[in-house]
Amino acid sequence: MNEHSPRIPGQRPPSATEAGHGERAAPAPLFTRTDPALGEFALRPVDPAADAALLHGWVTHPKAVFWLMQDCDLAAVETECARIAADPFHDAFLGLHNGTPAFLMERYDPAHRELVGIHTAEPGDVGMHFLTAPATTPVPGFTRAVLTTVMEILFADPATRRVVVEPDTRNTAVHALNEAVGFEVLRTVSLPAKDARLSTCTREQFLATRGDHR
Repeated sequence: MNEHSPRIPGQRPPSATEAGHGERAAPAPLFTRTDPALGEFALRPVDPAADAALLHGWVTHPKAVFWLMQDCDLAAVETECARIAADPFHDAFLGLHNGTPAFLMERYDPAHRELVGIHTAEPGDVGMHFLTAPATTPVPGFTRAVLTTVMEILFADPATRRVVVEPDTRNTAVHALNEAVGFEVLRTVSLPAKDARLSTCTREQFLATRGDHR
């Protein structure tokens, strides 16, 4: 998306002064949200070189089977991160929970990526994927808090009118989460690597689940 789509509010390049002497500066957070029960969630751009090893462990974990990267080696993950970083219609963001990397979010333009020829994108449509890091001790409500944060950062841009997703039909856990934040299933579609539930959520539908009917 990048220059071809609305930027997330607050986005700025990282400053070299934010790192210690001789250290690589981490990209600055673009968005933060405080959850009343779980604390602070933030997102920053993925750094392909610095983040590839961490993300390799996430996307190849058995719980990430629907991410479709189970067989990728480290080099392949870094290459994919670099490809997304260079793509004008696709972005990747590392999510932090109380300062610790905890989830991954991708944003894409459905008029140019993923759903071309399948979904008729309308102005203000934004595509999204998200993945939580594997955890040894699950935290109740954590994944919903992550998804709420993802939805809030997307709708923080006033140009975003509707979020579009295409989860695997077998991913029942995500279907329940999507419904909880306001997504409506349109239909089942066939994509190259999966059958998916094409679903959308407008700003109004999301706010209604938050008790906000603006």
